[in-house]
Amino acid sequence: MNKDYILRMKPNKANKSPTGGGEVAGGWEVRPGGMLVQKRNSDFNHIVSNIKVRVKHGSVYHDVVISSQASFGELKKMVAGATGVHTQDQKIIYKEKERDSKSFLDSVGVRDGSKIVMVEDEVSRERRCLESRKNAKLDKASKEIAEIRSEVDSLAKKVGAIELEINGGKKVVETVFLGLIELLMKQLIKLDAIAADGDVKLQRRMQVKRVQKYIETLDMLKMRNSSLGNMQQYQKIYKEPVSKTCQKQQEMKKINGGFNEGQVVVTTKWETF
Repeated sequence: MNKDYILRMKPNKANKSPTGGGEVAGGWEVRPGGMLVQKRNSDFNHIVSNIKVRVKHGSVYHDVVISSQASFGELKKMVAGATGVHTQDQKIIYKEKERDSKSFLDSVGVRDGSKIVMVEDEVSRERRCLESRKNAKLDKASKEIAEIRSEVDSLAKKVGAIELEINGGKKVVETVFLGLIELLMKQLIKLDAIAADGDVKLQRRMQVKRVQKYIETLDMLKMRNSSLGNMQQYQKIYKEPVSKTCQKQQEMKKINGGFNEGQVVVTTKWETF
């Protein structure tokens, strides 16, 4: 491309379009962003007409009515409705060349009555199916984690209630601790069985840490509860009998005429030889 040809292609003030772009020689135009593209076959005063193209899929032909200036991506959407083939699984071939979804029909010469071939991309279809199954598994895992989170929230309230009772000096039945720990362990087993990736995996990890924290809290409260029971038992066994013993000793002193503790009282007279 020589210098003179480049100069001929540059837009000038006389042929700029109202949108800020400009027309250049050789069937090219400059878009408002400065990009040089092939000139479209219409202007602002031109009425865009529809065309009918024949799309071959396998041994079946489909007549599709579409705008002459539509993109191949829009054509894929219409073909998907007629054939049931997903747009991502389609390969559109025109004049023995695969066309990009962003390309326009008129820019490559598609006219009324043109024949186009659509081929199903097996690799793309398989990849999309795998991706769809993966997303379905992640959605299922996310719902399962949400259910476990709700259950853990309910158990957390019970743990908090037990902590309040123990802090208030009230002894809790040991089976309550064992029951809550068992329920929390079941939630851990459920979480361990969930296969997850990405954000869902992070959600699972957060719930695992929560459950472990509540189990540790219950173990600590269980020890405090046991100590609280031993303290009450000590007060019952030792403190009350000690006070009764002191009372009996005082009564004995009165009976013995005020003898001090430790004095010896001789009650037997031995013969003197």
